[in-house]
Amino acid sequence: MFYNSQQPYPQQSYYQPYPEQHLHYQYHYDPRFPQSGPAIPTEPTEQQIQQYASQFQHLKQPVLNLVKPWVEYGVKEAKYTSVPHAMTEIAAITYLIGKGYNPTVAHYIVESWEKNEQF
Repeated sequence: MFYNSQQPYPQQSYYQPYPEQHLHYQYHYDPRFPQSGPAIPTEPTEQQIQQYASQFQHLKQPVLNLVKPWVEYGVKEAKYTSVPHAMTEIAAITYLIGKGYNPTVAHYIVESWEKNEQF
């Protein structure tokens, strides 16, 4: 990654000519990990939280540093649209970033899905 002052978010240092190729992964059930589905998630128990606390502590700062500017953007966006709309937009952007898309490109992709401030 490198920093470009004209684009305030860290940029991937590689080019993906066909990023859609990375969107089709084989998913399988792994009983060791909680499965997400269409249901609204519930708050984990203290025991569940502690199970992951030490193992993934090293991810805390990099993750929070990556999402912070997008959270700030979403807070501003919610003033002009709605909280659910802004949260959906930021979730979609950060999902694409997690899939390897350049943050600026991810932002543009998600914005392109909007028509009259709706997805």
